[in-house]
Amino acid sequence: MPLAELVSTDPCTGQVIWTGPVGGVAAALARARAAAPGWARTPLAERIAIARAFADAAKAAAEDFARLIASETGKPLWETRTEVASVAAKVEISITAQAERAGERGSESGGVRQQLRHKPHGVLAVLGPYNFPAHLPNGHIVPALLAGNVILFKPSEQTPAVADFMAALWAKAGLPDGVLNIVHGGGDVGRDLAGADIDGLLFTGSAHVGAALALQFAAMPHRILALEMGGNNPLVAWNVDDTGAAAATVVQSAFLSAGQRCTNARRLIIRDGDDRLVEAVLALTDRLIVGAPFDEPQPFMGPVISNAAADGLERGWTGLQAAGGRVLRPLLRARADRPFLSPAVIDMTGCTPSDDELFGPVLQIIRVPDWDAAIAAANATRFGLAAGLIGGDGALFDDFWARSRAGIVNWNRPTNGASSAAPFGGIGASGNHRASAYYAADYCAFPVATLAADALVGGISVGLKP
Repeated sequence: MPLAELVSTDPCTGQVIWTGPVGGVAAALARARAAAPGWARTPLAERIAIARAFADAAKAAAEDFARLIASETGKPLWETRTEVASVAAKVEISITAQAERAGERGSESGGVRQQLRHKPHGVLAVLGPYNFPAHLPNGHIVPALLAGNVILFKPSEQTPAVADFMAALWAKAGLPDGVLNIVHGGGDVGRDLAGADIDGLLFTGSAHVGAALALQFAAMPHRILALEMGGNNPLVAWNVDDTGAAAATVVQSAFLSAGQRCTNARRLIIRDGDDRLVEAVLALTDRLIVGAPFDEPQPFMGPVISNAAADGLERGWTGLQAAGGRVLRPLLRARADRPFLSPAVIDMTGCTPSDDELFGPVLQIIRVPDWDAAIAAANATRFGLAAGLIGGDGALFDDFWARSRAGIVNWNRPTNGASSAAPFGGIGASGNHRASAYYAADYCAFPVATLAADALVGGISVGLKP
């Protein structure tokens, strides 16, 4: 029986970019299981050499890679070029992290060696998102391969072409057959993959899906589950001196990638009466160019990923208004048949909106009377990914850092600025294991402690009958 077909289209034009079969989890798992023993026994130096060859291949194909990501996601070309650069850079970062976090350790005392080494889990599934279809799954795949695991990778059904392109780069780098296996499809294929005989799953996506996976894996504690699930991130502006710079930080935090970053600021919390900053944010928002990836001049942001996503955001926007929000800049759709949305700003002071993540270009403003109320508003979320403070002094930031609930806490920088050489992730509904970044080495292999001696030594010296 032939497999169903998946079709990927350019969100800006509707033009077909890629078609291919969906499903095939059982066959991919069989290939992975067959390849797993050989890859696990491949010396680390050889695995590193293949990873470096992949980085070189990504650099050599950088422009084609970036243009494909732009075509399939709608993101501006300037942004997808930075994504490709991050894909290549992740290799050396992961090599360093693997040595630091999961390298061999040991000592010797009295002829007994104490050793700490790590083993791969075996077959790991990776479920990737559409917003960074190369960079984010790559943050799982590279450390998992370095650790000696084999991979079943299901990309988002919105971005299959990028996944196939990346897999071809790994093949060009010399990765053996069966070590990286692509499985295409939607949520049903993802559920099949999560329920298959795998040794772990590495996920980047929505809190709804992540919670379902956590429930499914609760009965399987022997399988690793690493989750990165987004947030409803606060950005607090307090005692700001440079209004223009603060407005630029707010706009970058809220609207980069058309609001489709898990670290985008969703809520701007300000002191009641601080209208200068709001006016500056609105004025800068009005100047943002929304357009297609290859437009000149380059747009600040492109469309959201699909018409379905745009429809959902429009429903969420209506919900904010129904909750009492006062529109400062409306969420507009330039064409009913395409997902181009304008950056939108709404004042939600005194309202009780849903804590759901609106994954798009929507910024809520919340006015508070004092600093304690600002902290309380920032923490009024079940998520805990990113939080930021603009303004204030070192003492104020220290207090913000200590009292905020987030895995990323920035000062005078956008909330969506995070170093690839640092752990990434959050608490609460934002996930676990600091997935897809520097600490990925921690969950891609398990530690094995050993006591060893070259010969049997010692004996029982007490508690024996004569």
